[in-house]
Amino acid sequence: MNETAIHDSGRGRPLEGKQGLVFGVANKRSIAWAIAKAWHDAGARLTLAYQGERIRENVEELAASLGGETRTLPCDVSRDEHLDAAFQQFGEKARRLDLLLHSVAFAPREALEGRFTDTSREAFRMAHDVSAYSLVAMARRAEPLMADGGSLLAMSYYGAAKVVPHYNVMGVAKASLEACVRYLAYDLGPKKIRVNAISAGPVNTLAARGISDFGRMLKHYEERAPLRRNVELEELGATGLFLALPGSAAITGQVIYADCGYEIMGM
Repeated sequence: MNETAIHDSGRGRPLEGKQGLVFGVANKRSIAWAIAKAWHDAGARLTLAYQGERIRENVEELAASLGGETRTLPCDVSRDEHLDAAFQQFGEKARRLDLLLHSVAFAPREALEGRFTDTSREAFRMAHDVSAYSLVAMARRAEPLMADGGSLLAMSYYGAAKVVPHYNVMGVAKASLEACVRYLAYDLGPKKIRVNAISAGPVNTLAARGISDFGRMLKHYEERAPLRRNVELEELGATGLFLALPGSAAITGQVIYADCGYEIMGM
């Protein structure tokens, strides 16, 4: 899809003056990067939060490509003191928060192989802590910064609703994440804060490569989805942009499927 056409459809820079905080950018193939770029191109000022020195340089280079106003900060989302520091630093600079993207998930590699039945207690705890509870922790800290309302967006996958072989504990954690979206939407709705999730079709990201037989999954989607193809990163960016715009003001607590129609198929 033509990227210019996607952003032209947003009528210029409709997010001008908005402040966004993005968790989950790792490299230019990240879904988080596609959404961050769409938000930036629509006028939002962004801060990219990264986890660990290993990807710091990548994230700083991507931030620099968006211009000098894009900031970065470190944050391990499994640690409350890191989240406290990240939101404090963000608030001191931006003063307000309009958009937040939660695009983080993790499970030990061995938990994404073999049988779900064999998931260890620690792998289960870790997957839910990083992939689901962190959204709750972020929302609690974002709330006071969203005095004029805002939009929280999380990333999910079809494995939250149906069994996807080898997705295992991550599917269960994503189901928890989707439930968190609904409960947060209820709690935060009176403050005009919307909470939604995008359930993306498989994308060849760094995280996805940890899933056994991922290449086969891509081929299966391409063969079975009504559109007979896989979703593109730019399309996920456009969906993330839509959920940040006034045109989606009545949408909250929802899981929006952007998977070329695969979710509707029974066989």
